[in-house]
Amino acid sequence: MTGVSRRTLLGYSGSAAAGAVVASSGSAQAAESQATGAQAAAARTADAEQASAVEWPFGGEFSGSSSLGAADASMRVKFSLEIENAPSGQNITPLDIADAINKMAEARGWPRIQFHGMVRTPLN
Repeated sequence: MTGVSRRTLLGYSGSAAAGAVVASSGSAQAAESQATGAQAAAARTADAEQASAVEWPFGGEFSGSSSLGAADASMRVKFSLEIENAPSGQNITPLDIADAINKMAEARGWPRIQFHGMVRTPLN
């Protein structure tokens, strides 16, 4: 239920006051849960911004793996990308490729793959 003991509730006069304490405790827990979710979302955004700020080497290789524990199956994916003189509108980034691979893998029931390159920061 909540972290409020029965003895604490008995110290309040009337059931309306006790109900208010229980209700406010529930609201505090809900607010804490929302704050935790917001922190997790902010952390994911910060990771994405950090990955996009990294200078990935030209022609660098990226790799990642995924597994299906129930089927004892695993998959390892490697790719590299070299584009020369492409206009900015036609440029394809390693993150674009990683996202496309993950979209296809997830559509077939595989967990997302976290790709890494020569830099320690994850690509995605």
